[in-house]
Amino acid sequence: MPAESEGTTEAAGDVPSWCGPNEITLGFADGFGGNSWRLVTTESGRQEAALCPSVKELIYTDGQGDLQKSISDIQGMVAKGVNALVVFPDASEAILPTLKEAFDAGVVTVPYRVFPGGADGVDYTKYVALDAKNDGHNYAEWLKKALPEGGNILVLSGPKGNSQGTDMATQLREELGADGKFTFIGEEPFEVTNWDPALSQQVLTAAIAKYPQIDGIASDFGPSLVGALPEFTKAGKPIPALATSDGNVLGCFWQEQEAAGNGFPMMTVQTGNDHARTAMDYAIAVATGGEVPAVAAHQHQLFEDSLDPAMPVQCRDDLPGDVYLSAQLSGDDQAALMK
Repeated sequence: MPAESEGTTEAAGDVPSWCGPNEITLGFADGFGGNSWRLVTTESGRQEAALCPSVKELIYTDGQGDLQKSISDIQGMVAKGVNALVVFPDASEAILPTLKEAFDAGVVTVPYRVFPGGADGVDYTKYVALDAKNDGHNYAEWLKKALPEGGNILVLSGPKGNSQGTDMATQLREELGADGKFTFIGEEPFEVTNWDPALSQQVLTAAIAKYPQIDGIASDFGPSLVGALPEFTKAGKPIPALATSDGNVLGCFWQEQEAAGNGFPMMTVQTGNDHARTAMDYAIAVATGGEVPAVAAHQHQLFEDSLDPAMPVQCRDDLPGDVYLSAQLSGDDQAALMK
C-alpha cells in the first residue's frame, strides 16, 4: 500500500512524491468537454499527469454530454487496459454502474467534482470531492463584511440538484440564517441557472421584478452573470454585493462598472480548474505506488476581494473573457489553448 503524503511535495529529481515507480496507462474520461472551463480543466489535468514519468500514455475521451457515449468511452478504455481512470462524471449516479465495472476490473477509478453516488472502495477507488461547503462558508463570511446591516440574499447555481450548488447554498443559508440579519429570497436552495448566461439573465430579470430589494447575490459561477448584472442598472437599481467564482470576463466587467460609476462590492473564489490536478495526483499515486495525498478533496481558495486592497479584482483585457486567472495554467497559455 503506498504511503500517504500531505500533497504535491517534490521528491528527488523533481519527480512529485505522488508519482511512484510503476509504469501505467492513464485514462481521463470527461462527461462533457465542450466549453472554455472544460478546456482549461482538461489541459490542467494533462499537465499534472505529465509531471509523472511513470505515466507512459494518457487517453482522453469527451462524452459530449451524452450518457451512452460516456459509458462506452469508459468501457473502451478499460478494454484497452488502462491502469487508472480519472472521471468527470457529469451524468452523476447514471454513470455509477460503469464506474463500478471499471473498479471491479481492477482499474484505479477516481471520479471527481460531481458526486456519482456509491462509496469509496465499493464502487470506485476514491471520490475526489469538491468542498463546496467551504465556498458557502467563505461567501457567508464575506457577505457579513460587505453587508454589515444584513439584507436580502439571492442564491444562484447550475442545474437543479447539483451537488456543488446544493452544498454551497446549504452552508451559506445555515451560516447567514444564524446571523439573524439576512433574509433569503428566491427558490430554495438556489435559483436554477444551469450556469448558462441566457438563463441567468432570465432569472435575474424575473427576480428584479419580483423583489423590490436585492442586497447580495451568491453564485458558484460568476462569468455566467456578466450579461445579467446590467439588468439592475437598467431597472435603476445598484448592482448587489456579489460573492462568486472568478473569470476574466467578470473581472473586466467589474473594472468597467467601477470606472462608469456603477461599482459594487465583489469577492471571488478560484473557479476550480485545478480540481483535475487533485484527482490526477490521487489516481496516479495509487496506480504507480507513489505517496497518496492525505487530503482527497479540493477547495477553492479566495482569489479577489474588492474590499481588500491586498486582493484586487483582476482583468487582462488583452486576453479573451473566457480565461480564468486563478488557474495554475497561465492566462496566456489558456488563450493559446482556446485558439
